[in-house]
Amino acid sequence: MRLTKLFTEFFQSEKGAGILLILCTIISLLLANSSFQETYLSIWHYHFAGLSTEHWINEGLMAIFFFLIGLELKREIFVGELSNFKNALLPVFAAIGGMLIPALIYAFFNYGTITQSGAGISMATDIAFAIGVLSLLGNRVPTSLKILLTAIAVIDDLGAIIVIAVFYTTSLSLINLFIVLGIFVVLLVLNKLRINILILYIIGGIAMWYFMLHSGVHSTLAGILLAFAIPFGKGEKESLSYRLQHWLHKPVSLVILPLFALANTAIIFGTGWNTGLAEPGSVGIFAGLIIGKPLGVFLFSFLAVSIGICSLPGDLKWKQVLGIGFLAGIGFTMSIFITLLAYDNPVLITESKISILFASLISGVLGFFWLKTILKKPVLEIR
Repeated sequence: MRLTKLFTEFFQSEKGAGILLILCTIISLLLANSSFQETYLSIWHYHFAGLSTEHWINEGLMAIFFFLIGLELKREIFVGELSNFKNALLPVFAAIGGMLIPALIYAFFNYGTITQSGAGISMATDIAFAIGVLSLLGNRVPTSLKILLTAIAVIDDLGAIIVIAVFYTTSLSLINLFIVLGIFVVLLVLNKLRINILILYIIGGIAMWYFMLHSGVHSTLAGILLAFAIPFGKGEKESLSYRLQHWLHKPVSLVILPLFALANTAIIFGTGWNTGLAEPGSVGIFAGLIIGKPLGVFLFSFLAVSIGICSLPGDLKWKQVLGIGFLAGIGFTMSIFITLLAYDNPVLITESKISILFASLISGVLGFFWLKTILKKPVLEIR
């Protein structure tokens, strides 16, 4: 199967981001628990223009990350794997199972408790980490497996966006929200008129972000709206959408995601930190990511193929699908992101972050060694 150049760039950028995220996480954890702790933490708590450094990263730079995800999702829908209805159904069902089953498992342990709002935490998949681990297996990985994992992760991110918009919006400012929608409509009109002046879309995107920030809906969703307003054409290299996606790969992978990891994994392991791992919220995260993700991805994929809704690519085996189910249990970035929306309590946030780190590590190790065992022969790709 031939990979498009843009997909290859996307896969390679996420691969590099995954490896860099691991390094940044280790550095952040070491600094947060060293003699430099106070100085290091003060970096992320420094305020300017009304927001802390950490908030600027989570509210501002992450909007650019979601913008890139939106561009990739748009490409997949129009010219990628999701453009063929039947081909799209397999990753769609896999992603739905990979979100629904972990959420149900989390709810089983947490319904009626103060941590029940964290059900979305175990639904997420970190696309960079998952692809980064898969890339460690080299050319033994079938192209279809790479595409399937990427499609599942992208759809999973869309699901996370919907979850954030629906379940983690506590109060609404309808005036600001209507202004956002008004700007979005204007950008869609510019798109329809085939106006490809980038600065107009940038100004519109910044304005949407500002009013979204004050609307009660998370500001990063402005990135998704902007992505779908950007002219796509027929997906040709000259299109504004293609060029933006190409330009943003490296800044997002090498700057934005590492900064997010540094800012949000500055976790202090105080005395008795491990006791929090036995709390319902932590148990729900562990069970959801480690067990729920592979179970949901595999079960929903198998049922969809069994009843004839879609088909499994010829070069894939069911045990390989289970393997990427394990990798889908690497929540990290998106799980931490949703944790910050789900809780206000610093103790719950810290416990959840620690659980996410360990659950993601276990999922990544399980996925890597499972796939390494079953993918014994290198696969030669046709480019």
